[in-house]
Amino acid sequence: MSEGKPAVTLKIILLGNSGVGKSSIMNRYVNLRFTNMYRATIGTDFLSKSVLINRDLVTLQIWDTAGTERFQSLGTPLYRGSHCCLLVFDVTSSASFGALDAWRKEFLVQGEPLDLADFPFIVLGNKTDLSNREVSRKKALQWCEEIGADYFEGSAKEDVGTEKPFLRAAARGLQEYKKHTLENTGHFQITCGQPRGSPRNTCEC
Repeated sequence: MSEGKPAVTLKIILLGNSGVGKSSIMNRYVNLRFTNMYRATIGTDFLSKSVLINRDLVTLQIWDTAGTERFQSLGTPLYRGSHCCLLVFDVTSSASFGALDAWRKEFLVQGEPLDLADFPFIVLGNKTDLSNREVSRKKALQWCEEIGADYFEGSAKEDVGTEKPFLRAAARGLQEYKKHTLENTGHFQITCGQPRGSPRNTCEC
């Protein structure tokens, strides 16, 4: 990293059904903590963590979203400006895996990414520590291959495989940033969910 080079801020959003462990995954990665006390996310929550990707200092702004229908109206402003989307499911719940396609399509519609065909998605299967698995690795990999997404699986509880998906999200998000923002403006700004065509201000979130 060159001296004085500012950090790039990337917005990473976590989507998936309620109860799949999105909050646990985020807290395990950022705060290195896990709790068995389940608390449903009310609306949204986010944490930040800085990582070094090659020679670029990257600040990940990780957004955890509520996986229930009553909060899906928040999607339009929240999804916009994302650089990578992390789709999370529970490997012991085939229903949570089946819902990923709807989450992905909703993001593409409401998030309005500049490049629908190449927007980076990461898929993470959580709760591999449990024995009652319903979604095989082969099945998950097959779906990810169809949509062009990277696949990871692990356990937030056991702290297995929780770092790699975020590092991959950072790498792919950085590519997205450089492709669409750096080339056009020479500097980075987060849109904070503003509609296209509106003035873009640096995010102070």
